[in-house]
Amino acid sequence: MLESIRHLQHLNHHNFFLIAGPCVIENDDNPFEIAETICDITDRLHIPYIFKASFRKANRSRLDSFTGIGDTAALEIIQAVGRQFQVPTLTDFHSAGEAVFVSQYVDILQIPAFLCRQTDILVAAAKTGKHINIKKGQFLSAGSMIFAIEKVRQSGNDRIMVTERGTTFGYQDLVVDFRNIPIMQQYNVPVVLDVTHSLQQPNQDSGIAGGRPEMIETLAKAGIASGVDGIFLETHPDPSKALSDGSNMLKLDRLEELLKKLLRLRKAVFT
Repeated sequence: MLESIRHLQHLNHHNFFLIAGPCVIENDDNPFEIAETICDITDRLHIPYIFKASFRKANRSRLDSFTGIGDTAALEIIQAVGRQFQVPTLTDFHSAGEAVFVSQYVDILQIPAFLCRQTDILVAAAKTGKHINIKKGQFLSAGSMIFAIEKVRQSGNDRIMVTERGTTFGYQDLVVDFRNIPIMQQYNVPVVLDVTHSLQQPNQDSGIAGGRPEMIETLAKAGIASGVDGIFLETHPDPSKALSDGSNMLKLDRLEELLKKLLRLRKAVFT
């Protein structure tokens, strides 16, 4: 499946793949609940699916914000989800020294947006041989992402996808420039739209990011119409109780309706 994802951009846009899951591993139970629901939906809709969850949140505004249940415990849960549901798994990591350790548990290593220029992190990820998802920094143009891509390629790894997640707009908002999708596709990599993180409102005075979850469908539709290869979103049974990024998550029971709409749109635009 992972190899097929690399070539989805060559398949006449007949489908998209989905990267989805909770923001962070919160406990032993809800990752399996979330994955089971998503797998049921994506199997019925024939959407390739990758389970996503952070094993630790390293970028929090406040010291008292939840960061995780413990690195090994969280990674073992992500690994168990992949094995139980037979789906690829993805998590982000935060330093070059973590790359080999984290790669033992997941199929795809994700480079966080704020770290996408860090050469040592990109090279360390590449050398694991795993698939790499590089999130475009909120401070970068689409054109500048070629340099991050080439750092991985020149380190011997061509298993790359890149993710658009919005551009800083003032101090407390993000905006998506949909020109970025075809620009980055020119670099012969699948391009993903991170819908929910693009709707964050960072740097709030409370130290807790805000969000615009009511715009998830609008942004996702625009991404599909722009020809994106994959959709990334975070989802939770009750976002109001999520321990990270709840303000911009999609409620889990709304996922199937959204994906059906995106499939209809994809078919209308590209057939």
